[in-house]
Parts: sequence; structure tokens; C-alpha cells
Amino acid sequence: MKQFLLASGLLLGLAVPALAQENIDKSKFRQLAQELPTPNTYRTASGAPGHEYWQQRADYNIKAELNDDNQSLTGSETITYTNLSPDVLTYLWVQLDQNIFEKNSMTNLTRTNRIPDKPTFGVAEALAEQTFDGGYKIKSVKDANGKALPHTINFTMMRIDLPQPLKPKQSVKFSIEWSNLINDQKKQGGRGGYEFFPEDGNYEYQMAQWFPRMAVYDDVNGWQHKQFLGTGEFALPFGDYKVSLTVPADHVVASTGELQNMDVLTSAQRSRLAQAQKANKPVLIVTPDEALRAEKNKAKGKKTWTFVAKDVRDFAWASSRKFIWDAMNVNYAGKNTLAMSYYPKEGNPLWGQYSTEVVAHTIRTYSKFTIDYPYPVAISVHGAVGGMEYPMISFNGGRPEKDGSYTERTKYGMISVIIHEVGHNFFPMIINSDERQWTWMDEGLNTFVQYLAEQEWQRDYPSSRGEPRNMTTYMKMDKSMQQPIMTNSESITQLGNNAYGKPATALNILRETVMGRKLFDYAFKEYCRRWAFKHPMPADFFRSMEDASGTDLDWFWRGWFYTTDHVEQELTGVKWYSVDTRNPEVENAKRRTEINAAPKSLSQQRNLQDIPKTLLDSKPELKDFYNTYDPLAVTEESKAQYQKYLQSLAPEERALLQKGLNFYEVGIKNNGGLVMPVVMQMTYQDGTSEIVRIPAEIWRYDEKEITKVFVTEKPVASFMLDPFQETADIDMNNNSYPQRPQPSRFELFKEQPRGITPNPLQQQTQRQAAPRSQGGN
Repeated sequence: MKQFLLASGLLLGLAVPALAQENIDKSKFRQLAQELPTPNTYRTASGAPGHEYWQQRADYNIKAELNDDNQSLTGSETITYTNLSPDVLTYLWVQLDQNIFEKNSMTNLTRTNRIPDKPTFGVAEALAEQTFDGGYKIKSVKDANGKALPHTINFTMMRIDLPQPLKPKQSVKFSIEWSNLINDQKKQGGRGGYEFFPEDGNYEYQMAQWFPRMAVYDDVNGWQHKQFLGTGEFALPFGDYKVSLTVPADHVVASTGELQNMDVLTSAQRSRLAQAQKANKPVLIVTPDEALRAEKNKAKGKKTWTFVAKDVRDFAWASSRKFIWDAMNVNYAGKNTLAMSYYPKEGNPLWGQYSTEVVAHTIRTYSKFTIDYPYPVAISVHGAVGGMEYPMISFNGGRPEKDGSYTERTKYGMISVIIHEVGHNFFPMIINSDERQWTWMDEGLNTFVQYLAEQEWQRDYPSSRGEPRNMTTYMKMDKSMQQPIMTNSESITQLGNNAYGKPATALNILRETVMGRKLFDYAFKEYCRRWAFKHPMPADFFRSMEDASGTDLDWFWRGWFYTTDHVEQELTGVKWYSVDTRNPEVENAKRRTEINAAPKSLSQQRNLQDIPKTLLDSKPELKDFYNTYDPLAVTEESKAQYQKYLQSLAPEERALLQKGLNFYEVGIKNNGGLVMPVVMQMTYQDGTSEIVRIPAEIWRYDEKEITKVFVTEKPVASFMLDPFQETADIDMNNNSYPQRPQPSRFELFKEQPRGITPNPLQQQTQRQAAPRSQGGN
């Protein structure tokens, strides 16, 4: 501890280094100027849509037939495209995402692979599956009068040349006929496809990206016609859909939109559906027994289901005779939504117990943090697709073992994927960002709200993404293995970490540590309100969050989204100063305590034994005044001098002197490059503690190393940076003073006999069965 004299007029100043212009240009706190587009009448500097904002519209009338004998689809569609831009269009671009399954697709041609030294049948089969020809067979492209339209197919994009330029505020109507083989999802992958169940010889179809769809034309990119390679998803305009789906007569269809012809259901099923529309827990519409009978009988006829959807950007559906179907009502802000689940018997007991409840929970929670859910239905379908989203419908994994048991990981994995995929209704199905260019605006924002919904499902829910400490392993990796969040989706090598986990972590830190929940939640909800049913870009999000919160966040966006810097703050040292009160009764006693507490040197300790008597011990006549003098003794003179000093002080100076304050000069380094708030925990000698939160702007004059003085009334026993691991600091070993080791562990493994270890639910079943078995002997 050091002491300093508190003199009248003492000023504790902050030395501000002079920064050259070149350093300002490199500062992590410089504004995002060149990185963001110039505001205009379409997109304002506040992040809101401008007064001349526009977007195109595409309305669809589709008829399709599913062939359950050869797993193929035949379809025709009429598209009405309305040009609401100020531009004259001479051609249109249509997305043909199914063409990634062509033999010579760009996806197959650019996929890298190699043959292992000892190839297995599985490896050979996987390589052979690349020859599957599942692309569109375009039969015709015609105008409203039935005349053929010139068109050019470029892998997953098709340009349609218009006979007359399409002027602003005009519409054009054209039709497309096509057919294609449906991919085996387990073999060829993809976001849709079929699953075959060999035990009963039936199929389940999850139909996604299944029809030619209009590409987006907007004020930022013009036509968004980046090729679909499999990772970047899609950007689509909004419109109304009428879709008629012809399927085997005993199939049950789950779909975007509302069913128009209820006569495809039995009277009992219609009655159950009416009951479900008022129920607060799931009601079975198609029972397990009905689904089992359909599996066995396999009707030969056909039936057409017709659905209508308003203001959606896409349309998906699923079909199978194996489906069990349940539903319940969700009322939020006075609006009713039908939450539904469709699943084969292989999904039970998990799906019947949880799926529809999770759908309902997701609608309520997301509506609270974003906008009220606007659609009449929200659906979760279980099949081969592990997780994929479309308006009002999602495809989700999470299948129990054949005996009905499941692991904890399977249970929470299923709940999380349903929350995530149903949550995609908000990002990007309603708040319609460009997924093909900016995956994080879709996946990252959705993963963040997924985390919020998970924590409202169950206390201490085991969320895999969202908590800052879960992101440190990725962020401490070699920078050559990372890319900034602001990277195109097809170029990201670690999509899950970079497009899902890191932006979700950043938003959680923004909410909890940088802005606080009140400011963040208001700004986030305002962004969602502004851009619902529109096409936001990154700048619109960044600007809206700043504008609605009154917070300058350019340093945050720059560090988290434009760089691969990480958080690594180090507490380098602490100097303790206390005020010298000049009171001899206080200061002399304090000094005596320090002297008595000081450790004796090794020589002093050994001399106590090796030198029984000193010379003065033997000859006391050699002692003089100084051998008995006590420099710390309190004298009348010292007391009088102290009183004279007190009388020279102003009342406020005397009060400050008598407080007995402690001053701690703390050194902190920024080793990771990413500037972040400083969160300091001080634990006092009496066992109590205090958290001090300092904004990131403390680094604005020196981004690498700072000192900060903390003033306390009680002595501090220890300091700790980021005690709750809320900033994603990658190394907690240097965050404490005095330094404290971080716990770790290692496990000793013993080789296990071959075979599968039962999951905990199976073990519990075995334990419950054991007494009954023993009792019968």
C-alpha cells in the first residue's frame, strides 16, 4: 500500500495523448462512414424506410401433382409480377433452386472431395449419388396469351425476356410448366425431399424450394441473382398464393396458408379441428390409429388440397399417409393463431408431448420481442429434414429411439430446432432480409431470439448458443480460420459459428452489457416494426439500433461484424493508495501494524537461533537514547501539529480527509483487439463485493492499454474483470488480482466393451422393470 498526502486544491487529471490524423483514421471508434451506403429517399440515415421506399410483388397460382410411385412432381404456375420500382424492366429473373440436383450443377462441379485409401461402400454410394438428376425439366414458359417467351437458364437462375418493357406500376402475367424427380433427403441432402420408411413401405415428402420462384429486384442490388450453391438460402418478394396440391387420397397435407376445401377431411377430423381452434393444449386431428390404418391400406385414388396464403414470400408443404396431426390455439395480443404439428409415429412420444407446445411458446415469445405474429397458422413437421423454415411451416428433426426412449440431447435438440425454425417466420419470412448475401441477418438474429425463447421455456435451459462464454472457443481460433460476420454466406468456412453463434452472442452482449435490456429491447422491436414485410439491409439494422436507442454503436459493429478481433482483457496490476490523514494516533498505529505484519527475512529467522545473545544483550551499558526511542509513539507535539493542520483545512477538505478513502490504480490491457466495456468486480476485505461497469469508450484514447483509478471507502481484497463471463473474454486466467487459477479438469477413461451404452431413459426403464421381474420369480 502507498499513501499520499491530500493537499488543498489537489487535482486528479486524465492525461489525453495527442492523436495524429493517421491514428484517428485507424481508430476503432471512428464512425462507419465508408462501410455503410449513403442514405437516400429509399433508406434513411435513421435506418427507417424512406418516403420513396418501394419493393416488387409476385402473386402465384400453382397446381402440382405428387407421384408417390416414382417420387416425382409435375407442376404448373401462373405468376403475376408487379413492377413497383421507378425502373423499366426488359427481363425478369426466376430462381430454379431445384437445379442444384442436376448432374452438372454448379454445386456438384465445385464440390471438393477425395477418395480415401480404403473406400467403403458408403463412400462409393455418396459419390455415386452426385449423378442423381433431380433438376427442373422446364416444359414451357408462356405469356398470358399462351405464346412462348424466350428464356435462358443459367444453372439455378432463369432469365425471361419480356416482349414489351415492363414500366413502373405495370404488371405482367406469365406461366411456367415443369416436372422433376424428388430427392432422397437422406442420400442427396437438400432442404426438402422424401424419406422412405422400409418397415411399412411408405414415404413422407417435405416439399421446399419446389417451384420456380421470382428473384428479388430492389434498390440496393438491382436483381438479386446470385447462384444458389447450397449454403446461401434465398431472397424473395412478397405476394399472395393459391396452391392446389394433388396427392394420394389417404395422404395428409401440411402447408403454408389456410385450407380452403375442408371436405378433404372426415367429419370427425373437421370436428376435432374446430375443437382445437379453441383449445389451450394440443388436440389430435388425425389420431395415431387413423395414421396406422392409412399406412397399412395405402389408398390408390387421389385427392386435391387447396391452400391460400396472403402476404408471404414463399410456400412449402409436406405430405404423407403416416402423419399424425395435432393442433391448439395461441392467443397473443387478441389475435388467434393455430399452432400445429404433423409427425409419423416414429416421432412419438417426443413429438406428441412437445412439438405443438413449443410452436405456441415460440409464437408468444417472439411476438413479445419483435412484432405480433401476423399469420393464421404456425406448423412444425417432423421428417428427414433436420431443420428448415418457410412461411407458416417448418421441417424439424429430433427422433426418439425405436423403443421410444431418448437422450437429453435429443429432447433439447428437438425443442431448440423447433423454436429456431418456427422463429424463422419472423427472420426472414416477415422481416425479409437477403439470406443469400447476409446470412447473419437471418440466422444470427433468429438464433439470438431463439436463446431468449429457450430461457423462457425452462430455467437454465441448456442453450448451445447465446451465452458469451460459449463463443470463446471459436473466437480464440487462428484468425486464418475465421472470417468477419460481414462475409457472403457461400464464402464462410464455419457457417454455424460465424453466421449463427457469433452474431447471436454479439446481440446478447449488446443487450446485457453494452446497452442494457430497456434500451436494447425498444430499439430491436423498433427495427422489426420498421422492416416487417420489407427488405432490410445490414445498414438498416445498424442505423435503426443506434437511432432508436440514442447510442453510438459504430465501434461495436466495426469490431464484432467487420473484423475477426476477439475479446481478451488482462488485469496487469493494482497499486493501492490511501490518504495520509496526518493524525498520529491513526497513522502511527497503522504503520506499526504494517511493520509487525511484515515477514522476517530468512537471515533474521535463522539468526534468532544461531545468535542467542547480541553484544548489546551482554553489555546493556552500550545502549543510548535511540535504543529505546519509539519513532511511532504519539506525543503531545505531534497531536498539536495535527490539530494545527486540521484548522488550516476548509470544511469540505476536512470531511474528505476523515473519510479514509482508498485509491486503487488498476492497469488493464486489451490483448484481443476488440474494444469492449470493462466490467470490474471489487471484493472487499469484509467479504462484500461491488460491480462497476465502464462503457467501451474508455478505450477511445488508447485501444491497447489503460489505467483506471477506483475510489472506495472500504479496503479491496481482490479485483476481477468480467466476473460473469459476459463479454466473451477468451482467457480468464489473467482477469484477477491477486491472480487466481481457473478450474479445469481431465478425465481418466477406461476402454469399454463393444456395444451401445443405454441412454438414461432406457436405464431408468430397466431399473423400474427389475423389481417386477424379480418379484415374479
